[in-house]
Amino acid sequence: MHRLAEFYNPRHAQAFIDYMASRGIELTLAPEPEGKFALWLQDSQHLIKAEAALNAFIADPNNSKYQEASWQVAESRTAKFDYSSPSLVSMVKAQAGPFTLTVMVVSLVIYGLWLLGFESLLFDWFHFPFMNGDQWQLWRYFSHALLHFSALHVIFNCLWWWLLGGQIERHSGSAKLVQLFLISSLISGFGQFWLDGPNFGGLSGVVYALLGYIWWMGWLAPQRGLVIARSYVVFMLVWLIIGFAEPAGIAIANMAHLMGLLTGCAIALVDAKLIKPKS
Repeated sequence: MHRLAEFYNPRHAQAFIDYMASRGIELTLAPEPEGKFALWLQDSQHLIKAEAALNAFIADPNNSKYQEASWQVAESRTAKFDYSSPSLVSMVKAQAGPFTLTVMVVSLVIYGLWLLGFESLLFDWFHFPFMNGDQWQLWRYFSHALLHFSALHVIFNCLWWWLLGGQIERHSGSAKLVQLFLISSLISGFGQFWLDGPNFGGLSGVVYALLGYIWWMGWLAPQRGLVIARSYVVFMLVWLIIGFAEPAGIAIANMAHLMGLLTGCAIALVDAKLIKPKS
């Protein structure tokens, strides 16, 4: 899949979708935050044709050929888009794939159990390995990413995971997001353990890996279609720097953030330079 463009008017986008469908090229429309709708190309081998057609559509959207195409494909159209404002649940589901949603739900359930008084039990089961015998309990190298210690902690991390992880999963598939989760939770966990010991948890190291991955893929291989707003990158980098100052004595897993960011950038470098995109 390739993200072609974004629209604020889905009916406007539908005319272009119908036009491309009449030429055998499948596009889909998905709601995004802030009232936007993303236009996705299903088969990247048609990218050059689709981009050229999109430029022509933007230059002359009222051309009669688009209305004619809509009439032509209206009866055979199988996907019916809901033009009303999407509900919160539908927007969350549209932005996220199955692995994105699974990690969010598991993180929220674990935090709910934490609030019910199971702190010690949960930490004993999910903390990063540090005692004799722990190192053979392999889930611990990854499960620490699912532990959160405050409402702000879990909400902040889940929102960024949904935004960034959902984009990667929809664009590159669940396998790529699983790979990023496993590698970044492992490396960020080792980094934070080396600096401060085992008393840490949360998705933030993984979130920074996703940030680094999308950021560098957009820089190194913009034709792949993974992009992130510069304001998001600036905000997260500033937060990373502030974290090392530990404002108001707040304990922040700074090394996990840094190692996650570097991990995501490194994986993007490999994917952009060494791995050819699937057609």
